[in-house]
Amino acid sequence: MPVFIDSLETAVDAVLARLPGDIVLGTPLGIGKPNPLLNALYRRIKADPSRRLKIITALSLQKPAGHSDIERHFLAPFVERVFGDYPDLDYVNDLRAGALPPNVEVLEFFLKTGDYLGNAAAQQGHISTNYTFVARDMALHGVNLLAQAVAVCEGEAGPRYSLSSNPDLTFEVKERLAALPGHAFLTVGAINRELPFMPNHAEVGADFFDLVVTDPAASHRLFAPPNMKVTPQDYAIGLHAASLVRDGGTLQIGIGALGDAIAQALIVRERHNGEFRALLAALGAGEAGRELGRFADGLYGCSEMFVNGLMRLIDAGIVRRRVYDDAVLQGLLDGGRIGEAVSADTLVALRQAGRIGSPLSAADVDFLLRLGILRAGVRLESGELVFDGRRYAAVLDDPAALAAIGSGLLGERLAGGVVLHGGFFLGPADFYRRLHALPAEQRAAIDMHRIDFINQLDGDTALKRAQRRRASFMNTTMMVTLLGAAVSDALEDGQVVSGVGGQYNFVAMAHALPDARSVLLLRATREAAGEVRSNILWKYGHATIPRHLRDIVVTEYGVADLRGQPDGEVVKRLLAVADSRFQDELIVAAKVNGKLDADWSLPEQHRHNLPGRLADTLAPAQAAGLLPDYPFGTDFTADELALIDVMQRMRAAADSPLELARSALKGLFADKPVPPAWLERLGLDEADGLKALLLRRLFIGNL
Repeated sequence: MPVFIDSLETAVDAVLARLPGDIVLGTPLGIGKPNPLLNALYRRIKADPSRRLKIITALSLQKPAGHSDIERHFLAPFVERVFGDYPDLDYVNDLRAGALPPNVEVLEFFLKTGDYLGNAAAQQGHISTNYTFVARDMALHGVNLLAQAVAVCEGEAGPRYSLSSNPDLTFEVKERLAALPGHAFLTVGAINRELPFMPNHAEVGADFFDLVVTDPAASHRLFAPPNMKVTPQDYAIGLHAASLVRDGGTLQIGIGALGDAIAQALIVRERHNGEFRALLAALGAGEAGRELGRFADGLYGCSEMFVNGLMRLIDAGIVRRRVYDDAVLQGLLDGGRIGEAVSADTLVALRQAGRIGSPLSAADVDFLLRLGILRAGVRLESGELVFDGRRYAAVLDDPAALAAIGSGLLGERLAGGVVLHGGFFLGPADFYRRLHALPAEQRAAIDMHRIDFINQLDGDTALKRAQRRRASFMNTTMMVTLLGAAVSDALEDGQVVSGVGGQYNFVAMAHALPDARSVLLLRATREAAGEVRSNILWKYGHATIPRHLRDIVVTEYGVADLRGQPDGEVVKRLLAVADSRFQDELIVAAKVNGKLDADWSLPEQHRHNLPGRLADTLAPAQAAGLLPDYPFGTDFTADELALIDVMQRMRAAADSPLELARSALKGLFADKPVPPAWLERLGLDEADGLKALLLRRLFIGNL
């Protein structure tokens, strides 16, 4: 049984006493970290050079702070309102400042996107690995302390515990550590009452832990990234992607504006189908190869990250296809042999498939009870089924006995179905509130699970193949080469932007499943230092997804289906979805390198891939409310949204000397009414000094 400790500092004392040597700490990514406990441990070891600490984790989240005085002034009230008492991680503060003590090392397999470019310690401490290999790699480093934030549910029978947002790696890491000969380690759970309690595979007994920290100081608000604006570019990608999702299939999407765009596009497809079809036609998409109908059967979610967009699809009744944890039963459902309504035919089908016998065994009865096929309270006794004082022959091959069972012992519908499997979750504050408020039945249909279950087919292969039919695994990438390789985690010079995570896993799984597709989402251009650049390139010095795993690439200008195509055709299809400002130079590169015939020319219909045309096409739908800037709301106020718009224009101007001068002059002579509260919010109300006065003028010039 675990030791319950009501003080963070006492818990650190216990850890240090039980692990007298070096500590190798494994702790979950994202919101599964017990931040107050980690901070207490880090401070203690930082102050004691005789002890060493190695931290192995990912996605260490800090409250946004801003990169300039204006941004810091703007963010301070927002952060206080939205993030509240969320405690930043001390080791992250020191890592960002280049001030980690020599006796502490931080290794992360996934970095917060773009936050550590140029940070030598973080770059050198990055572990490049697939998500499914992380538990193995933690064991290789000799983790001897597992520390995780856990949720608790108080009940009449006593408290229940859940790994909540992060059952992704903990089970497998613990299993691997236990298998190491003579390896001693501790498992510590710190209760954070803000974590939603998730049942099913995330639930654990108290004896899962060696120490349970009950200190109220371990509870705090969860990190809640706000929903960001969905641009016309994002919506065009989302609409194209939504037209690839097959009814009755499986869906993975990610976090951020593109994930929200796909979710909203799927909702438009379901609720405003005529408008959905018209939008795709206006974007130049034909009907061939597209899925345009409503969702008669619904979707099943299988995603390493359970995001707000998937929750919205559950609420919209689109993610509703239930899967069950038995391969034979799932196969009968998928094949239409049985339905979710239980009848004697359900028993017959299971008997014919060899899943149950006749007479029924104790294991058969347990199986039928677990799936709700037999009603609760039925038991097997001396070879007969007993319920409510009556006895029934436990045979299915006798029509009379089968009829008796069918009339008196069956449940109404299959039980235990799941509409979504997720490995971890992260989202805005209202997403967490929604999870807390879920009715028990709906909560039970969401199963937070191990990443080695979700991200691969190994283990329970037959079950996973049955559940994950018609899968659309959608991931975002940064760049794609004309030969189909994708760049998602790092730059050409080796600087890590984020990490591989599970992207490779899902791409490989899409090729391994008979009817699955990998869909990589890509904005056709990006803006850097005031310059627009293409995200479709002839070549790049680094790849996350190799060209031999190319499948479907989606940009705002369309869908490039690359599966099984020769190099020349791949080049042509990617050129068709590239921004037209860069097509000619890409064509030249392809011809010079022998991948296009010298006399080949791009069809005229693809020569108009320009953002202005895109914005004009989608403007009516945006004005009608079908494609709102924030489809699932935002934590920003109206004033904050207006200020963000101005600050973005100021940043764009700062990247261009000519635009900077123009904005400054415009602000110098502009006579615009400026709300005093806006100037005060940005610290420009009492501007003095040349820099402050210039910033004030730039602000006014960009109103």
